[in-house]
Amino acid sequence: MNTSQPTYLTWPQIARLGLVQASLGSIVVLTTSLLNRVMVVELALPAILPGALVAIHYFIQLIRPRMGFGSDQTRRATPWIRGGILVLASGGVLAAASTILLSSSVGWGIALATVAFLMIGVGVSSSGTALLVLLAKRVEPKKKAAAATCVWLMMIFGFAFTASVSGKFLTPFSFERLLMVSTTVSVIAVVVTFLAIWGMESPLVKTQQSSSSADEAESASSPMNVSFREAFAEVWQESRVRSFTWFVFVSMLAYSSQDLILEPFAAVAFGFSPAETTTLSGLQNGGVLLGMLFLAFITSKAKSQTLTSLSTWTIGGCLASALAMLGLVLSGPIENVMFFQAAVFLLGIFNGAFSIAAIGSMMQFASMGSARREGVRMGIWGASQAMAFGLGGIIGTGLSDIARIVLGDPASAYAFVFFLEGVLFVVAAYLSFQTRAQKQTNELSKQLVGV
Repeated sequence: MNTSQPTYLTWPQIARLGLVQASLGSIVVLTTSLLNRVMVVELALPAILPGALVAIHYFIQLIRPRMGFGSDQTRRATPWIRGGILVLASGGVLAAASTILLSSSVGWGIALATVAFLMIGVGVSSSGTALLVLLAKRVEPKKKAAAATCVWLMMIFGFAFTASVSGKFLTPFSFERLLMVSTTVSVIAVVVTFLAIWGMESPLVKTQQSSSSADEAESASSPMNVSFREAFAEVWQESRVRSFTWFVFVSMLAYSSQDLILEPFAAVAFGFSPAETTTLSGLQNGGVLLGMLFLAFITSKAKSQTLTSLSTWTIGGCLASALAMLGLVLSGPIENVMFFQAAVFLLGIFNGAFSIAAIGSMMQFASMGSARREGVRMGIWGASQAMAFGLGGIIGTGLSDIARIVLGDPASAYAFVFFLEGVLFVVAAYLSFQTRAQKQTNELSKQLVGV
């Protein structure tokens, strides 16, 4: 095995990186959900204000390629993760402070909130991109899907734990408690991140120091002193990067567009109460969790190359999601609640499976192509995902409004949007098929494991 090859992360180390992801999620969930509610309900401000602030936090993430480029140049992810969590935590505290300021001065409050959400987007871009680069470089190829599942499950745990605990400390509600809870969560997230990442890259540094002279010569001749513009242009020339960028955008747009219209559809088509629609959301999320765990188990334990191929699961998951979307479309005319709930549950399973396969593929593809551009590639795909999430809610709700005017029936309007999302999943499957390169993947996997 090449002496310059970095050591692979163990499962405890992967779990530690999951704590970083959970810390990121714990701050973000407070700003995008709790502060949203306080602005609209307690302060009686227009819902478009928190919507615009959340959109800002997504669109600023177009800087992710630049953050990834910085990680490539320094060859260390740790400083970018630490710096990002500090910026993110500061933005979280400022966002809570801006909510208090909004109660007395709307203008100054909006100005401070804009700065806070920009900082949140920058912090997520820096920490999130560097974290994925570290995982892409240091996780064994066969473990990538399971590692992605582990990290994402811990992020979901961070969402749920923070929401549950902070809710208890916010009762009875006051703006002082809001600031105290937000500050406490931010401080804990910073401490946990710093402890989790501590010493994580030390083995890599040691191996780099013991690199052979041939590797040092390669390092000296590598294009490390190029500008970001040149590095971006170099990476964008890679056909796999371009097609996978479009795949990420289209699939995440389909994935996120149904978030805001599924519960309204259940209400107008089947007369679901608010409590029943909440249960429906739990059914879907349970399916997502099941799909993630199933894929992680299969790709880690199966001996068949077909069953361990992330590209196969990505394509299959997208096509199966399209069929589940078709089930949602048909559930209205069929008027069967059980059929509708089954379609929602299956949609969750297929979404969970394809999303983990896609993240694993992202970690796999990041190391393919020109050397030391993993961060730029990961940044491009992260920016594509953020754009899709930022636009998904707007497009989904906007199209349903237009379809309602044209068709004159809310249930048919939502079903029409579900149909379009199913088409997007088919397009995403095609783009994933175009991206896959089994031969090159296998060759790289052999290089990574030193065979």
